[in-house]
Amino acid sequence: MSVRSFVTIMLARTELRTPQKRACECCSRYEVWDTDDGFWKIATDDNERLTGNPHCIHEWDIDGTFRPFE
Repeated sequence: MSVRSFVTIMLARTELRTPQKRACECCSRYEVWDTDDGFWKIATDDNERLTGNPHCIHEWDIDGTFRPFE
């Protein structure tokens, strides 16, 4: 098997994963990924929006431990 064939096969098997939720480590803002609209939305808990601090420069809890490729 050639290197090119191997790479083609591996790329065909690779699936990109995206986080489904994220939280700010500074202000506790929570967001969830909306797959229908294709962007982050503020999460709710008992109809209360978990907005956090609107002036925060958010530090999301998605770090080097998240593996985007399976």
